[in-house]
Amino acid sequence: MADTQKATNITWHEGDITRADRERVNGHRSAVIWYTGLSASGKSTLAHGVQNALFERGFRSYVLDGDNIRHGLNKDLGFSPEDREENIRRIGEVAKLFTDAGVIAMTAFISPYRGDRDKARALCPESFIEVYVKCDLAVCEERDPKGLYKKARAGLVPEFTGISAPYEEPENAELVVNTSHESLDESVARVLSYLESRGIIPEA
Repeated sequence: MADTQKATNITWHEGDITRADRERVNGHRSAVIWYTGLSASGKSTLAHGVQNALFERGFRSYVLDGDNIRHGLNKDLGFSPEDREENIRRIGEVAKLFTDAGVIAMTAFISPYRGDRDKARALCPESFIEVYVKCDLAVCEERDPKGLYKKARAGLVPEFTGISAPYEEPENAELVVNTSHESLDESVARVLSYLESRGIIPEA
């Protein structure tokens, strides 16, 4: 389903303004920062923390948040393995467009399957940064801001990652932050430092 091209007689149109042109005007390179981890691990919190820091430094970024995307673009998808795959496929394509626009795109999705994350990486391999937001399951359950773990333990939420559905940890993430032990400021600083080391953003 996901890889089938239904439309025919279509041609990709290249604009006059290139990604490099936009990066030059923006004063930084574009990239996809793909935050992955369990529910309540701190993906969205970290992504928005990094976005706030980038904004203060005059850099262009945008957070594509899992719940927000499911309110619109992916509101037709559930949480079956097939729907999860399509969810990540679509957001990978959107993130790729953001990089062409010269923006640092950040995605905050559980994205539990390595294969799906690898497919997202393959769309823009030179610009893809996987950040594993590692957090002990017990800590995630203790946080449980949406009450989802409690519902999942009661059998009210089927196919819930970490409880009744698998989470495949990244094996070669560019960066691992452990939010069980690090403060938000520490995790944000580590992401910014990594971006500086890669030349995505200039050093402060």
